Amino acid sequence: MALSDSFLNDLKLRTDINDVISSYVTLKRRGRNYVGLCPFHNEKTPSFTVYPDTQSFYCFGCSAGGDAIGFVKKIENLDYIDAVKLLAGRAGLQMPEDGYDDSMAKHRRTILAINKEAARFFNSYMMSENGKRGLDYYLNRGLSKKTITRFGLGYAPDSWDELLKHLKSKGYRISDIEAAGLIKRGQKGYYDIFRNRVMTPIIDVRGNVIAFGGRVLDDSKPKYINTSDTIVYKKTNELFALNLAKDSDSDTLILCEGYMDVIAMHQAGFTNAVAGCGTALTSEQVRLISRYATEVILAYDADEAGQKALNKAINLFSKTDVKVRIPALSGGKDPDEIIKNLGRERFAAMLEGASNEIEFSILSLKNKYNLNTTQGKLDFLNECIKVLAYVSPIEQDLYVSRLAEELGVNANNIKIQLDNYSKRVKRSAVKREGKKIISDSMRQNQKESFEKSTSTKKLRAEDRLIGLLLLHPKLIKYLDDFDANLLTVGFHQKIYNIAVERIKLSQDVDLMNFSGFLSDSELGRLSGIIARAANSVNADSEFNDCINAIKAETGTEDIKKIGIENLNDDEFRNLFK
Repeated sequence: MALSDSFLNDLKLRTDINDVISSYVTLKRRGRNYVGLCPFHNEKTPSFTVYPDTQSFYCFGCSAGGDAIGFVKKIENLDYIDAVKLLAGRAGLQMPEDGYDDSMAKHRRTILAINKEAARFFNSYMMSENGKRGLDYYLNRGLSKKTITRFGLGYAPDSWDELLKHLKSKGYRISDIEAAGLIKRGQKGYYDIFRNRVMTPIIDVRGNVIAFGGRVLDDSKPKYINTSDTIVYKKTNELFALNLAKDSDSDTLILCEGYMDVIAMHQAGFTNAVAGCGTALTSEQVRLISRYATEVILAYDADEAGQKALNKAINLFSKTDVKVRIPALSGGKDPDEIIKNLGRERFAAMLEGASNEIEFSILSLKNKYNLNTTQGKLDFLNECIKVLAYVSPIEQDLYVSRLAEELGVNANNIKIQLDNYSKRVKRSAVKREGKKIISDSMRQNQKESFEKSTSTKKLRAEDRLIGLLLLHPKLIKYLDDFDANLLTVGFHQKIYNIAVERIKLSQDVDLMNFSGFLSDSELGRLSGIIARAANSVNADSEFNDCINAIKAETGTEDIKKIGIENLNDDEFRNLFK
C-alpha cells in the first residue's frame, strides 16, 4: 500500500525519530547518534541505536530496524496505515482521503468497532432486569457501580446467539464477528462464545476494546474463557488495565495475577495495578512494563501456582533494568481478598514493606529450614551464599552482616565461604567462556572460509552498494552500464530497482519511502545496511569498488537463482561441496 510522496514528505518534515522513540526508550547521546536499551528484546547493555541523520533506528542485538513508522508499527503492534495515522495525529497532519489501499486497516477498525459494540451490549444487558444476576455478582464482590462503569464490566446472556443477533442488527457481517473472536461455527450454525458469564473488556493503551475475559458465576468448567488471538489482540503482548495505570503518575506498577485483583485494587486507590491477559507473564509484557515503569511490585497469589509464577517473573525482570519488589502478603489468598479482609491501609503497608528480590529469596530460604538447629543454620547459610554470590560487594557486606547477627555466626567466616564459592562460580564462568571462544573461533574460521567464496563477497558488495546509493543518491551517475540482474535475486534486486526508479524521478529514498511495502524483517535488514554504510569515508570510490566487485564475482548463476541470502548454514555449505 502506498501513500503519496507529498504526504510522506510532510510527515517526514514534522516527525523527528529521536522524539518519537524517546517517548518509549531512554536514549543517551553517543557522538552524532543516540543509544538505549532495545525495547524489542531483553538486554542490559545498549545495542539499540537511533540515527538522526537518516531518521532511522537499528538494533545490533536483535536486528530490528526501520524508520519512525516501522518503530511505531512494531512497538504499538499496528499495521502500516494505523502507524502512519498515529504519527500524523502526533504531527497535526490530516490523513489523505484516497491514494492508498487500507483494506487491512479497515478490517482492523471493523474488528475494534465490533468489540466496542459487544462491550456496550454486555454492559447494557447487565444493567437490565434480565442481566441482574451478573450485576449482583459484581456488587456481592464489593464493587461499586462507579467501578463497574469505569472498567466497562458486563454480563453475557445465557443464550445461544443473543450477541450475534445484536451485532447483525447493527450491520456487521458474520465473517467479521467471527474474526473478532466472539462467535464460533458449530453443527447447528454460529453461536456466541461467551454465554452466561460476567464479562471484562480488555482495553489497550489507546482506548480500544481489543478482547474479553469471561468468568462463570458458579463452579462449572471452564471457569474462565478469554478471547483467542485476533488481528487486533495478541494476549502475550497486552496487560490488563495498563490504559488506566499509565496515567497514575507513578513510576511503579503493581503486577497481579487476575482481573478482579486489579479492579479491586483500583477501587481501593491503587490505580497503578495491572495484570496479564489469561497467560503466564511473557518477555513481551515485561518489556511493555519497562516502558511505563522503573519499578514493579509483584503482588502474586500466595498459592503454589502463584509462587511458581512469581519466580518466573523475577527471572524475567532480572534481564531488565526494572527494579523488583515482592510484598509478604497475608490475610487472604490474593490482593482482592486481603483488601476485603484487612482493609486498604493494611494492604498498603504490605506493599510499602515489599522486599527486593534478594531479600525475598533469603526470606523464602529462611522459611525452608529450622534455624533452631545447627544443621538448619548450615543449610540455610549455604543456600544464602549461592544467592549472594551474584550481587555487588557492597550488597554482600550488608547481607553478610545481617545474617551473622541473626544467626550468631562470625561474619568473617561467612565472608570466607562466600568468597570461596564466588571463586568457584567465576572459574566455571571462565571455563564456559573459554568453550564459547573456541566455538566462536571455529565458527569464525568457517565464516572466513565462506567469505573467500565469490558469492559471499558479492553479497557484502551488494549490501554496501545499496546502502551507499540510499545515503548518496547522486551515486546513480556510476550505474549507466550496470545491469540490475547482476544482483542476487530477491531482496537486493527489489531494493535496488525501487531506489533507482525513485532517484531517476527525483523522489526521496528515505526509509519512510520504503515502509509501506517492506516487511518488518526487510525493513530491519535495510536499516542495518544503511547504518553500516554511514561510516563511509569516500562514498564515490567505495561505490565504484562495489560495482567492480559485483561484476567480477558474478558468474555463479546457480547461486544467484537460488537467492543465497535465504539459505541456512548447511544449505550454504552444500553449494560448495
